[in-house]
Amino acid sequence: MDENALSGKVIGAAIRVHSELGPGLLESSYQECLHYELTDSGLYVEKEKGLPLTYREINLECGYRVDLFVENRLIIEVKAVERMNDVHLAQVLTYLKLSGCHVGLLLNFHCARMKDGIRRVIYGYK
Repeated sequence: MDENALSGKVIGAAIRVHSELGPGLLESSYQECLHYELTDSGLYVEKEKGLPLTYREINLECGYRVDLFVENRLIIEVKAVERMNDVHLAQVLTYLKLSGCHVGLLLNFHCARMKDGIRRVIYGYK
């Protein structure tokens, strides 16, 4: 499955979670429910995956954690904020750079309609 199809599956799962729960919960609640939806659909998903920062030849464990890492190639950052800003985008771009992945989804569950809270992020695509 390519990144586009994978992104589509994740977006569908996010919409299902949002439809059932609505806005107003903590990020961790949406993350857990989305993790359940994705694994239940047969996808391999790692939760709170650590990403080391390589400085020169040294791997530093700086505490970077991807909310959900799907099929070893899609980064998902879950938010529940009134509005997304450039810091949230920078966070996803940093995760993409550190992981070597090219596609990420920034999902804000605090929106009235989930489709308004989805941002697809591309980094250094081939």
